[in-house]
Amino acid sequence: MKIEKVLRRLKDQSEKGLIIYITAGDPDLEVTEELVCSIAKAGADIVELGIPFSDPLADGATIQQASQRALKSNVNIPKILSAIVRIREKTSIPIALMTYYNPIYRYGLEPFVIDSRKAGVDGFIVPDLPLEEGEEFRSITDRAGVELISFLAPTSNPERIATIAQSARGFIYCVSVTGVTGVRKEFSPKIVEMIEKIRLYTDVPLAIGFGISNPEQAKEAAKYADAVIVGSAVVKLIENSRGDLSIMLPQVSNFVKSLKGAITEERGKNKIKI
Repeated sequence: MKIEKVLRRLKDQSEKGLIIYITAGDPDLEVTEELVCSIAKAGADIVELGIPFSDPLADGATIQQASQRALKSNVNIPKILSAIVRIREKTSIPIALMTYYNPIYRYGLEPFVIDSRKAGVDGFIVPDLPLEEGEEFRSITDRAGVELISFLAPTSNPERIATIAQSARGFIYCVSVTGVTGVRKEFSPKIVEMIEKIRLYTDVPLAIGFGISNPEQAKEAAKYADAVIVGSAVVKLIENSRGDLSIMLPQVSNFVKSLKGAITEERGKNKIKI
């Protein structure tokens, strides 16, 4: 279980993990390959690659638009997996595919998991697959040794938290706010209470996502969680570069470095016991 192993190793070293999301194929897969390698070199610990989908219910406007740009380039799952094979020749950074259930179902549950594993995928994040409806898919991922990431939100009750914690793999994706992904100006204090509750039930690494958009927010989130997830802010940089790699790669790399630097400042001085 590569993703959880990386996060536990960081935790043992009193360090925090950085998970960076980008949409596969935005603006094309050749650029995605460059971006993953650049993000890894800049200090990210895990890369979350989004499979573009026409109806991304959990995503805000920034990632929705990235999906549309990728779909216009005729990006699909086989092409993404082929790109991951090429990425694996250059970097061993853990990769989790973020996708909705419909593309998995259309591809075929077991073929999707097997083909992804062969390509070098380490985990899956499926935001619209409730635990109660995901038993078949989870059993396939468990057999293949691919980690299926679970979600918890500030609205989750203790019973729900306990149930999710028992089956958690890799890390638990702690949604910092209700709603969709996107850049936000403030970090919600409700996440602290949620983290405290989850800690009562599991020692699986906890990662905070949704709305973390700058180093200051990342540093604050790192006080409470084992990792922070940043997506929309990175995708916005990609969009603003208009496909110019000479602009895109340095900007994304420098941003990732600033995020990693901010959460590294918390190393060994997290005095808040939760």
